Amino acid sequence: MALIGTHHVKVSFGGPPVLEDAAFFMDKGERVCLVGRNGSGKSTLLRLLTGTVQPDEGEVVRSKGITVASLDQEVPGLIAGTVREVATPDPSLVHDVDSPRLAASLEEILAQLGLQPDQPFAELSGGLKRRVLLARALAAQADVLLLDEPTNHLDLATIEQLEGILKAYRGALLFITHDRMFVDRLATRILELDRGRLTDWPGSYQIYQQRKEAALESEATSNALFDKRLAQEEVWIRQGIKARRTRNEGRVRSLEKMRAERRARRELEGRVRMRAELAERSGKLVVVAEEVSYAYDEVFYIQRLSTVVQRGDKIGIIGPNGCGKTTLLNLLLGRLTPASGNIHLGTNLEVAYFDQLRAGLEEEKTVADNVANGREMVSFGGQNRHIISYLQDFLFPPARARSPVKILSGGERNRLLLAKLFLNPANILVMDEPTNDLDSDTLDLLEELLAQYTGTLLLVSHDRAFLNNVVTSCLVFEGERGEIREYAGGYDDWLSQRPPPPAPLVEARTAIKKSTPKPPPPPKKPAGLSFKERRELEQLPARIESLESEQRQLHATMADPTYYRHPPERLTADQTRLGEVEEALEEAYRRWEVLEQSL
Repeated sequence: MALIGTHHVKVSFGGPPVLEDAAFFMDKGERVCLVGRNGSGKSTLLRLLTGTVQPDEGEVVRSKGITVASLDQEVPGLIAGTVREVATPDPSLVHDVDSPRLAASLEEILAQLGLQPDQPFAELSGGLKRRVLLARALAAQADVLLLDEPTNHLDLATIEQLEGILKAYRGALLFITHDRMFVDRLATRILELDRGRLTDWPGSYQIYQQRKEAALESEATSNALFDKRLAQEEVWIRQGIKARRTRNEGRVRSLEKMRAERRARRELEGRVRMRAELAERSGKLVVVAEEVSYAYDEVFYIQRLSTVVQRGDKIGIIGPNGCGKTTLLNLLLGRLTPASGNIHLGTNLEVAYFDQLRAGLEEEKTVADNVANGREMVSFGGQNRHIISYLQDFLFPPARARSPVKILSGGERNRLLLAKLFLNPANILVMDEPTNDLDSDTLDLLEELLAQYTGTLLLVSHDRAFLNNVVTSCLVFEGERGEIREYAGGYDDWLSQRPPPPAPLVEARTAIKKSTPKPPPPPKKPAGLSFKERRELEQLPARIESLESEQRQLHATMADPTYYRHPPERLTADQTRLGEVEEALEEAYRRWEVLEQSL
């Protein structure tokens, strides 16, 4: 039986329905990623499931006695107490809030998320506060876990730890995220919210993207044929008296029905249209750093960095939160003076800076005034454009463009920063966490723009797929405090090139003198495989082939448009089996590699 879901739900806030006839269900062990455009209603669906929003029609279905824990996108105000106190789950979600087992689990989760248990919650930044609330949701070990953008403000190491925690989670998980690699590694299926409609897509995120593209092409073709037929019928009705003859009354009624259908159609929201305003080319050498170090309050954030940034380089900056990534940007831009070493800046540098804290936005001003500073016209690409027209390229309709910034969502604020950034002529783009809260369509367009950008890019990001697709080299904080190493390529390239962690140091034993003779080494185990391991290796190819065949068959079955007419028990069983097959395949490949290496 499904743990939680919706049955023919409708939710509207005065405009077109955010959810219309929405139906879906989740079972134990499922990890479902909810995707959709910014503002499409994803957070509303999560609030429906927690009970903080009530449907206009339909119902939210929950199994009797289940517990639901959640992480909202926004941090509620007026929360007092230490990190440990705030992260302790609500008593309604756990059997014994004072149990030693819960306390130990909570301490482990706080450590994994890099949180200090005794620190006052009120002293934390907004990002760290969200980490505490994430810890509270995880510690509850509820039957259903709902997470809204859980990777925001997490560094790469913490994101990978969170992946491990969620893979081991035994309940049902529904999460919203912009991190495509996070989706690929976690999701067992994709749930899409598009123009008020919920659609279920089995399989990986990559498979979803391919099938979604095909579905949109089919929709466009169908709409074009419908519109052509409607236009023909409109020509016919304008012919006059022939259309009012008795024998044509059915055709007239059919035309009225087509008109109503056309009015009810919800068009696909347009895509962001973005271009960067280029300044004149900079000199070939942009920045030269020679043995640069930087310290604050006697703590070194940068030590002995030497690097050369040339025109056209696209450099990713990687490191844990608080290590000094923003400090490094300001050093390279000449905004900070190094404690030692030298920074040489090139000629004709024009910098545009994207600030992760969104400090460049004024809350009380309108969207338009934040970009145009009260002007009606802006200059872009050598031409004057009305500010309302320019903002429509970034999906701000006129009414939204005249609204104050304080009412915007996180994704809208990031789009507004991009609109403001790209209006300024620049040959160096500096982007500090630009991907937070952006939907996948906007991310794809931003990636495409940056990949084609002919200027220089300095990028701080924890989005692994974004780094892979954009940067040509990485500066990585690793090793000792403030030590930065340079690697060619993106995130995956760094993983393959970085040195292995140092072997654990063995403490010297003062009781054993250097002159003590060493005991003879133990006899070596004969190389090769045992009879049992050889037999296992021989049987693995057939097992892998069988599992892959079953996996293909399950994917083909789930791709059938009529598949979701089957009873929920059948859908759950298939999803469970697909997960088992994929885990068995992964283990078989791992075992094959181990045995081959031993052989």
